[in-house]
Amino acid sequence: MVNEATFGIAVLLAAGLLIAKLAQLIRLPSVTGFILAGLLLGPSGLGFITVDLVGHKLDHFTQIALMLIAFGIGEHVELRRLGNVARDVGYISVVQAVAAFLLVMAGTWVTAELVAGNGMSSHDNLILALLLGAVAVATAPAAILHVVRELGAKGPFTSTLMAVVAVDDAIAIMIFGMAVSAAHQLAGAGGGPSQALLSCFYEISASLAVGIITGFLIDFVLHKLHNRGEMLTAGLALLLLCGEITRLLHLSPLLAGMMAGFTIINRAERDVRLFRAINAFEPPIYVLFFTLAGVHLDLSALKLAGWVGLVYFIARILGKYFGAWLGGYISGANRVVRNYLGLALLPQAGVAIGLVFMISTDPMLASWSTIITPVILAGVVMSELGGPLLARMTIEKAGEGSEPRTHPECGTRIGRFCDSWLRSAEGISLVPWNEDRLQPAASPVGVVVLGAYHFATARALARIATILAHYFNALPMSVRVLDKQDAAVTEQEHSDLFLPETDEADLLGYPMLTEMIYDDPASGLVAAAEYNNARAVVLGYPVGRKPLAFQEVLDQVASNVLCPVIAVRFVGTMTWERILVPFLFPEELEELLPVLEAMATIRHPRITFQHLLYADCRPGDLESHEKHLREWADSHLYDVETRCTVEAAESRLESILEEAHYHDLIIMAATRRTGIQRKFFGSLANAVVHNCRNPVFVVHIPRTDQLSSVPLL
Repeated sequence: MVNEATFGIAVLLAAGLLIAKLAQLIRLPSVTGFILAGLLLGPSGLGFITVDLVGHKLDHFTQIALMLIAFGIGEHVELRRLGNVARDVGYISVVQAVAAFLLVMAGTWVTAELVAGNGMSSHDNLILALLLGAVAVATAPAAILHVVRELGAKGPFTSTLMAVVAVDDAIAIMIFGMAVSAAHQLAGAGGGPSQALLSCFYEISASLAVGIITGFLIDFVLHKLHNRGEMLTAGLALLLLCGEITRLLHLSPLLAGMMAGFTIINRAERDVRLFRAINAFEPPIYVLFFTLAGVHLDLSALKLAGWVGLVYFIARILGKYFGAWLGGYISGANRVVRNYLGLALLPQAGVAIGLVFMISTDPMLASWSTIITPVILAGVVMSELGGPLLARMTIEKAGEGSEPRTHPECGTRIGRFCDSWLRSAEGISLVPWNEDRLQPAASPVGVVVLGAYHFATARALARIATILAHYFNALPMSVRVLDKQDAAVTEQEHSDLFLPETDEADLLGYPMLTEMIYDDPASGLVAAAEYNNARAVVLGYPVGRKPLAFQEVLDQVASNVLCPVIAVRFVGTMTWERILVPFLFPEELEELLPVLEAMATIRHPRITFQHLLYADCRPGDLESHEKHLREWADSHLYDVETRCTVEAAESRLESILEEAHYHDLIIMAATRRTGIQRKFFGSLANAVVHNCRNPVFVVHIPRTDQLSSVPLL
């Protein structure tokens, strides 16, 4: 069990992120993974997170998250963008709220009357149904906002949804206030309906006023600040102060936060810098918020809720869905909004739990909380687990979620399933050879050695080796290294073993030399390169998810031959219409030039040179390096279409992976570090090989002190 807050934060963050990534593999929203992580760690699961830790030491994270969530929702209620959907928002918000209230109240009252043994009179059951109907109106803006941001959703449907969510909680508070007043009257309390309406009006209007004032203060401060860090600090200070003021005055921090964001986004200046700064700050706060929400969920409530809980859950779904449909029909909303928006309103959490807490602390209504609490918690459990998935589905159905980048060859496979398939024998392929047959040199000098170990890559390696041999005026040579203990193969077996390579080389117009060596893989390849005057050695990474398993063999070959070693990582279809060449230092271009010229000799690809500089370099450095890169490309590859980019990369790997989406092949130089140095400092080329969805050439160049005996490289 965890009792320390710091350790608890670490556990919640790590578990939330891990289970969210697992949820993404089966296309569940991240928020569902966060909640499942909290459920697993909390009292309903392993009991790893204690009630004391959740209830006292980490509660302030929930308050911070709620304020940031409310502020973020306000950003989506921009009147200029709502335009024609403002009418839809008004009708849908009111009708779905009233429908949910009436259906839940009627359904739970009838159920409570029919289920014997609850110990309540019809009068008590009416109060119970009245309170349950009021709580049912509330939604979970946090879960919906997180799904919207995760999908990068934009458009009229999303704008309508976020505006309805923002208005819905205001309506929920108003209906709840009137329901509590009516419950007090039915329970025999004084005060009268006029006092209840006045109290409800005060809570809503005062919350909105505090939010407007906070919005104006933030807007004023932002215009005095220009540093992103200062804006984030000042903005958070004002937002948290707003939340604390509303708490002390018994107002709604959600309404105040929404109104603060609404005020800023609808000002003529429309300053969104604070929203963007908070977007970068809030992910860990969000993870904590949703995992803590999962910790609070008590699965035993599902049993305690009984039939009333089941009817509450079903009636709320029907009320939200058909209410949104009817409101959209009345307002003349388009078909997508009418049919799908109600499903996106099903998540329910923070506001509903807060309303239940208010009931349990009300002396006049506390006796009803013993039934209301498990019923609402059961509904929260089910809606929070399934609601975000429905919200995601509706946004995708509306066509407003940004499509995740998928590899065209993967079909319906996504994520890691796509990656694994592309790297498997079934996913690896070679584009047909449609060029003219090549003409071998009259007097070839040396060979280009290829080492093939898998049938799926043999033909592609043979094509690469043949093209390099054509460039170096050499011949391709396939070498198979077998274990010393293996029995000698027959002549027919020898011919069959080399059939893919010889057939591919013949297709290109070249003979393929073959040699069988009984030795260790590294020493056998080195011997073949040395004895046959190799101009280059071409090796293929193993097929599968662990391409670095043969790194030791590759290091031994690269350090003992006097020619370039090109290690090819096969992913999907091998082609090179568009080649990406990322590099850190200009010297790498000279090392890669022969390989680039060889690839460009047969086919005329478009080559992009990507120079990755330090993230803190000056704009003048970018311009200077881009100018030099352009001059180098024009002077060395004058008959090839080239594109030169220079980037101040915050993450070299992510920059390469982002650019790789638009290319067929990556060619880059290997790191010169070996052994413990490479383990400590890492290797950019190895990181690309392991993470990229493109075929990759990693070119190992002999050390400078070895180049004296090498005529061309």
